[in-house]
Amino acid sequence: SLTNWSGKNTINHDDITQGLIFLGLQGMIDPPRKEAMLAVRACQAAGIRVKMITGDHSITAATIAGQIGLDVNVAVDEIPKVLTGRELVEISDAELIQVSTNTAVFARVTPEQKLRLVEAMQAHGEVVAMTGDGVNDAPALRRSDIGVAMGITGTEVSKEAADMVLTDDNFATIEAAVEEGRGVFDNLIKFLTWILPTNAGQGLVIIAAVMLSQPLPVLPVQALWINMTTAVFLGLALAFEPREPGIMLRSPRTPDTSLLNGELIFRIILVGMLLLICSFGLFEWALFRGAGEAEARTIAVNVFAVGQSFYLLNCRSLRYSIFRLGLFSNPWIWGGIATMTMAQLLFTYLPIMNQLFHTAPISIKDWMYILAVGLVIYLVIGAEKTFWRYREKRAIKI
Repeated sequence: SLTNWSGKNTINHDDITQGLIFLGLQGMIDPPRKEAMLAVRACQAAGIRVKMITGDHSITAATIAGQIGLDVNVAVDEIPKVLTGRELVEISDAELIQVSTNTAVFARVTPEQKLRLVEAMQAHGEVVAMTGDGVNDAPALRRSDIGVAMGITGTEVSKEAADMVLTDDNFATIEAAVEEGRGVFDNLIKFLTWILPTNAGQGLVIIAAVMLSQPLPVLPVQALWINMTTAVFLGLALAFEPREPGIMLRSPRTPDTSLLNGELIFRIILVGMLLLICSFGLFEWALFRGAGEAEARTIAVNVFAVGQSFYLLNCRSLRYSIFRLGLFSNPWIWGGIATMTMAQLLFTYLPIMNQLFHTAPISIKDWMYILAVGLVIYLVIGAEKTFWRYREKRAIKI
């Protein structure tokens, strides 16, 4: 307060250089959100490097970074964990590639330096997601692989430059989006792992019959029935598969990762050959024991339907068994299998379906053979997954 106040309506510089009495000091802080701290840890566990690029003072930046879990105390390769814009000016573009990788916090940086940092990390082969809310963030947002603008505090310029807008301005939402994206990608791979081998099996059966000059085990209209019912009742259920445990403990995949890897190609061959041997074998065996072609084809079609249903249980995870995931963690799977079972019973025993699809009723004994085929497929693929798990663990130990 002022000891000498003349009651003037204005205060000039001279008025506050003398006659002051200290009454107190007020400090203000905008602490990090608790969920942001947890999100940073989750990202780090997922192999995502979180960096802070700010215009604040280096001490302020280091303090906040330490609170949210960024390592700002130990230097790597003699590169400090906190760099200022003034220090960045003296670093060449070639040196900045290494510096940007090992430095956690950048303080007092200019918009041009933000852009340099993004380009340096991309030159190092990183996929860069940049967040920002101001006009000066626009160049870096546009240059980054994924520009994320703030929806509440962000300017219109930053939103236009960004690829996506964070409507709640919460960093934890980004971590949740990464987790959701990994789950969606997993389910896409699971669907391909299920659909490609089963389609290969159908194709191999027809090719084998043609090459051996035998009647077709599956007619075109029956193949259409299999593809339509299994895709709708079984395939779509995989889209609702919950995220697997530990999905955020994996390392990020590279952008050029192929959907068809060696393991999936092996699975296509294995399941395709199993379906070929079982369906074609039961078809020929039915003809051998005197069954008509309609009855034999009905057996072959049901081999595919039941085999794909059992194989669907394997495809709920590329590594774990359904008992590890939980038998009923995805009720859509069981709903799809139940619906598929009803459809196949109608396909087999309903007279109008027999006329439309050239099928015939089959015996309980035939169903026992068909179910045995499904169980064999489930056990064989389960053993294959166990083999891949063992191989991965052994590779980690080495």
